[in-house]
Amino acid sequence: MNKNQNGLEAIRARIDQLDSQLVELLSSRAATVAEVARIKRAEGGSDNFYRPEREARILRRVIEMNPGPLSDEELGRLFREIISACLALEQDVNIAYLGPEGTFTHDAALKHFGHSARITALAGIDQVFREVEAGHCQFGVVPVENSIEGVVNHTLDLLMNSTLQICGEVELRIHQHLMSRAADLSGIRRVYSHQQSLAQCRAWLNGKLPAAERIPVSSNSEAARMAAQEDGAAALAGTAAAEFHDLPILARNIEDAPDNTTRFLVLGRESAAPSGRDKTSLLFTTPNRPGALFTMLKCFVEQGVSLSRIESRPSRRGMWDYVFFVDLEGHAEDAPVAAALAALQREAAMVRVLGSYPSGVL
Repeated sequence: MNKNQNGLEAIRARIDQLDSQLVELLSSRAATVAEVARIKRAEGGSDNFYRPEREARILRRVIEMNPGPLSDEELGRLFREIISACLALEQDVNIAYLGPEGTFTHDAALKHFGHSARITALAGIDQVFREVEAGHCQFGVVPVENSIEGVVNHTLDLLMNSTLQICGEVELRIHQHLMSRAADLSGIRRVYSHQQSLAQCRAWLNGKLPAAERIPVSSNSEAARMAAQEDGAAALAGTAAAEFHDLPILARNIEDAPDNTTRFLVLGRESAAPSGRDKTSLLFTTPNRPGALFTMLKCFVEQGVSLSRIESRPSRRGMWDYVFFVDLEGHAEDAPVAAALAALQREAAMVRVLGSYPSGVL
């Protein structure tokens, strides 16, 4: 055995030793989490062991300690799965999401809750709301806005009348891939996808597949299913759809805008406690008088509270009557935010806090 081989054997032995330590440490962490669950049950506390603020603090701490060479994203993803597996020892968590499997909402649910959570695909955003409201699922994941296409109006409309609280958010970079059973692009005669995905890849399709028919369908996962069954067909979808339907990817990351991102909300029946880096979402309506919106926004300015988003939607209570949706930086329990909300309550016709929750970590 030469010197290089001796060196490799020593490195491999070191890797084996580290793996043994990892197994021991992970088992110890899981046993400790199980002990926490036992104590909580004995004290008769809440049967909800998922604490978004605690998970956010763990992930932020891990990322701050990261010495490399793993990226922050990779290290965070690994710890998310560790947290997910340990939570599954405490509680069988069922997550509702806008399906079917292989969609970007499916990806978002797995990114936030990990693969040890039990996830349930539903056909509509309204069904996700109903399942969580009824207690059949503890949490739900729904899209709320895209950096290119704007807000998901159906989600905002449902938030107006729901008792659910926003307890988390997920930001997902949207990568569109062309997948098909065809050997190469020359064999593709039609492309299936959701209308938005077709629009997001218009320039690439014009340049690479100008003669292919573009057929909109209900979801990207459905597009992949159809492409898997038809000769000469392709789909635009994400990696999960390709894996689920066993479709080879012929071209990756073909979206026209490289920063295309979708934001998803995590819905539950309780708001999250402060994590140290939070957002609060709320809605309000204004009295019908000149300068009313200016007066509402001044409540935040005077307390130094930063707004990250404001949207308006028809209230459906009368012509030209609107509800304003606001995202702001900070938790409702933070002193400046609490003062701004108290001032808003005095000025607005109606105010409802939709939830305070940790800002997206990864």
